Amino acid sequence: MEGMYYDTQAVWTWWIAIYLFLGGLGGATVVTSCLTNMYVKEHKPLVLWGVISAFIMLSLGSFLLFLHLLNKINVIHVLNPMVLIHKPDAWISWGTQFIVWMMVWSIIYALPYMLETPFFTKMPIIGTLLKLFGWLGKLSKKFHGLIGWLAVINSVGTVFYTGLLLQSFPAVALWHNPGVPLLFIVSALSTSMAFLLLVLYLVINREEDQALRVLYERTDVILIGVELLIIFVFFHYTTYGLESARSTAHILWNSLGWIFGFVVFGLIVPFLIELRGVTKGWGSPAPIVLAAIMVLSGGYLLRHYFMYAGVYERPYPAVNSISHHAQLQPKTTPEPQG
Repeated sequence: MEGMYYDTQAVWTWWIAIYLFLGGLGGATVVTSCLTNMYVKEHKPLVLWGVISAFIMLSLGSFLLFLHLLNKINVIHVLNPMVLIHKPDAWISWGTQFIVWMMVWSIIYALPYMLETPFFTKMPIIGTLLKLFGWLGKLSKKFHGLIGWLAVINSVGTVFYTGLLLQSFPAVALWHNPGVPLLFIVSALSTSMAFLLLVLYLVINREEDQALRVLYERTDVILIGVELLIIFVFFHYTTYGLESARSTAHILWNSLGWIFGFVVFGLIVPFLIELRGVTKGWGSPAPIVLAAIMVLSGGYLLRHYFMYAGVYERPYPAVNSISHHAQLQPKTTPEPQG
């Protein structure tokens, strides 16, 4: 019987980590800003910053992925919605559709606010386009809640897809477990809270938004706590799991970047800073701003080290088991012809 070898994959590296980070952050930012506007308080600046920032993030991430396609003309197939009928198990196609429609519906949701903002209407090219689509802005305002939910649903699909894409690789033990989509969803929501806290503190900076900032801080504390719990479960899984999982644990927990960059300064320190903020408060926004930057850095480092610690088995376990099964089958000899 053939032996098993364990290799660290070297195909998906920092560029796919950036794609997954921007995809999750962009999708979760749309979810947070739209739901805030619909159910917490109407907040035009937050929607504009959230939607436009998410559009830029998704565009940049998708462009990076496009650059690394071997056959770039094939992107036409995943952009076609009919591919979901012909190939429903193609997760990249699902992800592409979620991303495209998230961008479409979120921009339509923000369109009425853009038409009311002189900064956009006076821009040379954007202003002309806004005049052409003024009718769409009026239609969006009429069905604002429905369009908001269409944007949210596709954004949730985008966030979920970033984890499901990795989970669909059975040869990599770190990726192929049901906790990956959950971890990436929680991380994306946490980073979106951090990003919007930076927007609320550094860009919009209105006194009337203090209650909203506190709400985001409290939510982020809960999300970071859940993320720490999931990381603990992953530690147990990789330490006591399959051999390839134990190889992954050796890589991760012997890396100072993972331990200090992600776990300590990306999770534990911002958790303590924000917990102090929601319980006792801070004299200035500087600690929360610092914590938000740490959370964003930790969100990228999570995906970065997930790429570099992806250990797969060779030969593929299923192939190995098939060959072993074939060896156990009795050999038959043809009967002599009379």
